[in-house]
Amino acid sequence: MEYSAKDHTFAICAYGESPFLRECIESLIGQTIKTKIIMASSTENQHIRGLAEEYGIPLYINHGPAGIANDWNFAYHHSKTKLVTLAHQDDKYRPEYVERMLKSVSQSKHPLIYFTDYHELRDGREVATNRLLKVKRLMLLPLRAKAFHGSRFVRRRILSLGNPISCPSVTYIKGHLPATLFVPGFKSNIDWQAWEMISKQKGEFVYEKAPLAFHRIHVGSETSATINNGNIRAKEDYEMFLKFWPKWFVALLMRFYIKGEESNAMEQ
Repeated sequence: MEYSAKDHTFAICAYGESPFLRECIESLIGQTIKTKIIMASSTENQHIRGLAEEYGIPLYINHGPAGIANDWNFAYHHSKTKLVTLAHQDDKYRPEYVERMLKSVSQSKHPLIYFTDYHELRDGREVATNRLLKVKRLMLLPLRAKAFHGSRFVRRRILSLGNPISCPSVTYIKGHLPATLFVPGFKSNIDWQAWEMISKQKGEFVYEKAPLAFHRIHVGSETSATINNGNIRAKEDYEMFLKFWPKWFVALLMRFYIKGEESNAMEQ
């Protein structure tokens, strides 16, 4: 199927008063191929509303149950196009993200999700590699071969060892996916849980090895907060591993996985 600009929406998930929201918006406006942009929030305030009005972005307020999963589902459901990218307010994208995404999904037979490699943003600096990024790239190495994009076995084996997929880099092909993607309950593994569910579907995980997205690590981010709360992170990681492995093997995995996640902590 041939996808074009009219088929895609960036849905910005805004929360609180992020100092990086403007930078996120401008990276979406600066795409080489312009597509729709909307914003969704469960914390309406003048900061969010002011930026939405300044840039002419439709703003949708979630008056229903709060929580990351509910907020993401709300933004996803308010995107009416065939392709949706949930843009996290602290993160940003390279100008060619949409252009390369449209080309890749159009060349696929039955794409489920499209995602890319990414760099981190720490203290205003772009970090192209560190221990965690190296591990994630190694995990995704099989998907550099297009022949494996449609393999349920390969993607489930990858996910069985952790979550190497950067959530902000993901574009969802709505017509090929369940109506609701994110299950409330988890705080840090909402996306991993979604990938596990989607990985059972017939279709393709389309992986772009170029780093087309930036994920910001800072003290106010949800990633840093949940990692620094070791009990929450360890509990959720344990629950995810049980979807793939017996309990005795999960106990071994946890010893190594927790060390890897420490790379995301702000004290480093």
